[in-house]
Amino acid sequence: MAAARNLTAVKDEESGMELEDDSPTSKKPKSEKFPLNSWQFAVAVAVFLLFSTGLFCIYLTMPATTSANLKLPRTLSDLRILKDQFSTYANEHPAQFIIGYCSTYIFMQTFMIPGTIFMSLLAGALFGVIKGIMLVVFNATAGASSCFFLSKLIGRPIVTWLWPEKLRFFQAEIAKRRDKLLNYMLFLRITPTLPNLFINLASPIVDVPFHIFFFATLIGLIPASYITVRAGLALGDLKSVKDLYDFKTLSVLFLIGFVSILPTILKRKRVYE
Repeated sequence: MAAARNLTAVKDEESGMELEDDSPTSKKPKSEKFPLNSWQFAVAVAVFLLFSTGLFCIYLTMPATTSANLKLPRTLSDLRILKDQFSTYANEHPAQFIIGYCSTYIFMQTFMIPGTIFMSLLAGALFGVIKGIMLVVFNATAGASSCFFLSKLIGRPIVTWLWPEKLRFFQAEIAKRRDKLLNYMLFLRITPTLPNLFINLASPIVDVPFHIFFFATLIGLIPASYITVRAGLALGDLKSVKDLYDFKTLSVLFLIGFVSILPTILKRKRVYE
């Protein structure tokens, strides 16, 4: 999401963009045994139903003309239709629209539902760059935080089941960078080194403190959110979400990411000297 991580890739969020499809549905686990026990499954279902009930109540408050053909966008064509549907409603009922938008975005982030990049583009199309970035970064951070706590409660067996090798790698990298963990987490959020989905789920499992996770997410998703929201202003000209992250854009993101870990590199250099 914010901007965007489910492109073969886009860093979705965020958010952000992804360079490979790391959604749970794209993985074939080595073990066919379902990873959650009955208690964990019941917790997951209860939280999902709680979110769903809230979204349904918001849906009921919308006018019939707006809610008639409402659906989550899966393509740019769907998004353009949704933008046309919501343009008038967002202007006439801004508070209701923002509550509905935020609730949907956070719901998608919490339960790893692909498509938040379209929500980020929609924010740019309806609200412009400044308001759009504020909305996207707020929702991407809130959704990632919600996913963090849900994973802390029941996520360990899921992550171990889906990404055992990636989890071991992440755990080793976190252990090596405890003294400058914020810089490293910022680098991961800014760049497509690891998918945001994986970072949200795995961070509590490898003992990343929440305050570091939160600030790294809040700050690190701004560059990718800006790219996505700004693209929403020219939604009619956009041909593919893959066009958002060309070589030049990726280079800029990695440059910003490198700046975020520069203090760590300089500190190590001083230690060696």
